[in-house]
Amino acid sequence: MDDSKLPPMLEGKVIVVTGAGNGIGRDFALAMAAEGASVVVNDLGTSASGEGEDAGPAQRVVDEIRARGGSAVASTDSVADWHSANRIVKAAIDAFGRIDGVINNAGILRDRFFHKMSEDEWDAVLKVHLYGSFYVSRAAATHFKEQESGVFVHMTSTSGLIGNFGQANYAAAKLGVAALSKS
Repeated sequence: MDDSKLPPMLEGKVIVVTGAGNGIGRDFALAMAAEGASVVVNDLGTSASGEGEDAGPAQRVVDEIRARGGSAVASTDSVADWHSANRIVKAAIDAFGRIDGVINNAGILRDRFFHKMSEDEWDAVLKVHLYGSFYVSRAAATHFKEQESGVFVHMTSTSGLIGNFGQANYAAAKLGVAALSKS
């Protein structure tokens, strides 16, 4: 069979990708769009440590998807806040009328030796990785249940699975994401 005659695998699907302004999140967003999905490109445009905000990264990925003939919208809401995470999913519903998948990729790092780690460094990382994965997934779950379909992809790390020096916060969050995925 000639594969060039097959329709794109995700034609008609709507996928939210968090942390999609750069790196692997960007690659996920572009890959989903290349397979025919409409994409919500979510990214705050923060530094690797989660500081600052810039709408540019999300919009650049949207522009890139559209330049290739795809369909995408930008979201600069935070995954680390319940109401904001719900707005990310609402962006998919408002723009495309549905949501079929969530790729929870957003993440920050605040590496520090355990005995020097502050409460803020602990909380910020857990809120983005673990709480963010729960908040965005929970916002989508109601829609998935109503339409009797939907997919979650949660990113974890070997830091969570086997540990890593100076990353107690990140490791705890990523192992929590693994447990969330199993639940």
